[in-house]
Amino acid sequence: MFNALLATQPDGQHRVDVTQIDTSDLANTGVLIKVDYSTINYKDALAVTASAPIIRNYPLVPGIDLAGTVEQSDDPMWNVGDSVVVNGWGMGEGHSGGLAQYARVPASFLVKLPQNMTTRQAMAIGTAGYTAALCVDALDAQGVTPDQGTILVTGASGGVGSVAVVLLAARGFSVAASTGKPDAADYLTRLGASTIIDRHTLSAAGKPLQAEQWAGVVDAVGGNTLANACAQTRYGGVVTACGLAESAALPATVMPFILRSVVLRGVDSVMAPAEPRLSAWARLARDMDLALLETMITEIGLSEVCDVAPNVLAGKITGRLLVDVNR
Repeated sequence: MFNALLATQPDGQHRVDVTQIDTSDLANTGVLIKVDYSTINYKDALAVTASAPIIRNYPLVPGIDLAGTVEQSDDPMWNVGDSVVVNGWGMGEGHSGGLAQYARVPASFLVKLPQNMTTRQAMAIGTAGYTAALCVDALDAQGVTPDQGTILVTGASGGVGSVAVVLLAARGFSVAASTGKPDAADYLTRLGASTIIDRHTLSAAGKPLQAEQWAGVVDAVGGNTLANACAQTRYGGVVTACGLAESAALPATVMPFILRSVVLRGVDSVMAPAEPRLSAWARLARDMDLALLETMITEIGLSEVCDVAPNVLAGKITGRLLVDVNR
């Protein structure tokens, strides 16, 4: 028996509790992982609070991230003792995820932990940081370089934004960090931001075309912010969109795309195939300042997840939430 954060639906009512379950309660096949750490992302908070219908099957362990050690394997690619990280793939939605001391997942979900990282560091990065790396990879793939100008990062004090600022600064980019938290300015400057922008200057409805400012954008919030970011992007610039913390709507026009050749590039972290996953984790292993990462972490135990989840949804968390599933 082991501890797990288990979502159930007694009498049709969503409930989440730390309880003890057995490995027989997990999937019947796959690789059994002894989990060291997980994390809390926006989607996890939605699942835990039932603020959105994220969980499709009950009972289910939430958690779209985990890092730990292979304990049993039915696949020759993975051996007992391998250190691994898993992000997405429907974990915490239709398949029990990482907010437990053990998880069993298909072998295809696993990525080998980079040699210079611990499982703790991998989950301090988590899906948020891995998504940020996918966005930076997308900017690279579209040919965006530091000499072309400043990159705007929205939701910069959150998990995706924080890691994006670090990775972009490591690449030599000038970074403008948009945040709604005035007290996060020092934090973002320490991560590498050269300019701090009040998010309210982007979150109100704006003109279809605005003064050209950004060579590229990493947007984690959607809504008017994404529309304004597109309207402010320079000719030939690239906007990567990976989140909807503000809104799933895109109240924009086609004008930035047909008059300035702006590229809007969607970034998916959940079902991304192996190649971009490996590329993203290689970037994180190469460019992430692990000492700086430590300053971004708020660590909690499994029993604290339910209390913290509403604060995630309210945008009250700065940096990364790390969950030690063994306490």
